[in-house]
Amino acid sequence: MSRNPAENQLNLFKEAQKVRKVTATTSHGAPVGTKSAALTVGPRGPVLLQDVHLIDELAHFDRERIPERVVHAKGAGAFGYFEVTHDVTKYCAAKFLNTVGKKTPLAVRFSTVAGETGSADTVRDPRGFAVKFYTEDGIWDMVGNNTPIFFIRDPVMFPSFIHTQKRNPATHLKDPDMFWDFISLRAETMHQTLFHFSDRGIPDGYRFMNGYGSHTYKLINAEGKPVYCKFHFKCNQGIKNMDPARADELSGSDPDYAIRDLYNAIAKKDFPSWTLKIQVMTFEQAEKVPYHPYDLTKVWPQADFPLIPVGRMVLDRNPANYFAEVEQAGYSPSHLVPGIEPSPDKMLQARLFAYDDTHRHRIGANYLMIPVNCPYKVGTRVANYQRDGPMNSTDNQAGAPNYFPNSFSGPQPCPRAHKLQNSELKVSSDVYRYESGDEDNYTQATAFYRRVLDDAGRKRLVNNIVVHLKNASPHLQERAVKSFALVDSDLGRQLTEGLKLHRTASL
Repeated sequence: MSRNPAENQLNLFKEAQKVRKVTATTSHGAPVGTKSAALTVGPRGPVLLQDVHLIDELAHFDRERIPERVVHAKGAGAFGYFEVTHDVTKYCAAKFLNTVGKKTPLAVRFSTVAGETGSADTVRDPRGFAVKFYTEDGIWDMVGNNTPIFFIRDPVMFPSFIHTQKRNPATHLKDPDMFWDFISLRAETMHQTLFHFSDRGIPDGYRFMNGYGSHTYKLINAEGKPVYCKFHFKCNQGIKNMDPARADELSGSDPDYAIRDLYNAIAKKDFPSWTLKIQVMTFEQAEKVPYHPYDLTKVWPQADFPLIPVGRMVLDRNPANYFAEVEQAGYSPSHLVPGIEPSPDKMLQARLFAYDDTHRHRIGANYLMIPVNCPYKVGTRVANYQRDGPMNSTDNQAGAPNYFPNSFSGPQPCPRAHKLQNSELKVSSDVYRYESGDEDNYTQATAFYRRVLDDAGRKRLVNNIVVHLKNASPHLQERAVKSFALVDSDLGRQLTEGLKLHRTASL
């Protein structure tokens, strides 16, 4: 009977071992003579503390789970390479982009956002799209989503927004009231909410969706001249979304659908690929555009800022071990290389701190020493003035000085990096907590509804919203419909009619 590669993994492993016989050991490497029985006083007596093999097994088992990610807990990973196909050195001096044809190894993690590690892959949810480039200048992590925008623009709102996607603290159940209460109170969520309930809210696995850096970044060229940039990974397999009815069915019958699909495609050498493109905006243009250029709830219209091709990402290897290479992988927007810098994007600025902070909590202060996170392509090795910490797995930089400045050949700053990491950015204003909720929240949402979606797409959007919104309290339904009506009056009318039909049907 034919079995796919994921189902047949253990048999494939056995075949690869050939006649090799592996001796079982303890975690400290000593051979184990008996694996199937603990050391006891007689056949029915108590076990002995001196059974170091038993203690070794239980002590490690008790600690097998590390804390799951607060968001993006459920995901899939793969490895591959990035190949430069177009010269973009006029914009960016990052080493991995300096030659057409140059290849850089990478690791990718795709994920859902709100669910726990055991949740279904086919829920309506944004998808994480994180790419780790192992460049000769260190790690560059492009940590984004499958949408070019997000629900909020001020990072202080992020914990509250994510709480609405999680479980009610009293009932421990997902709660539509929490979601729609927040959405209808924060108008900046409207643009992403329309994306969320459109067809792209449920991608057909991870191979058939785009990826976006979403945030605004800075690129700096060899002369030190900066421009603003947005990153787009365009899916070469074509966009493919899932019908909600099929998604609901798979949530029960195959909740790991997306992980299985990616694994089997790569195992069968049907390697998925994406084309990296960038949008570029000069500092002068940023002063003149009619919207906030760093606002995460906004896109840059491609008619004004066309996509510029850069290269191709190919995934051609499955992880050898999921925990070691996917669960322990730590991606962070703060992992930047000379030539790529953050912009004043508020959400990005907060993520620069939050991601590294959560990794240090989740997998330890020395998580960058774990092989999947290690910047192994760096010409020499990591050289800094950090020392010690739990799980240090290197020589701890041996006898090198641990303070700077010093007179004993400690690592020195890089002149090239100094030039690229100090591009001018003028900032002058009063320090204040500026509320941003009343900025233009509807112009781009209206354009998405009227111009991006076709008639059939708009009908499906209405139905998807109604199916979810009908479970919220009546006063939240009313408030949400009023907000949608500000996008387009006909959208508000259709939602009102759809909710009435559901109320009538439930009588």
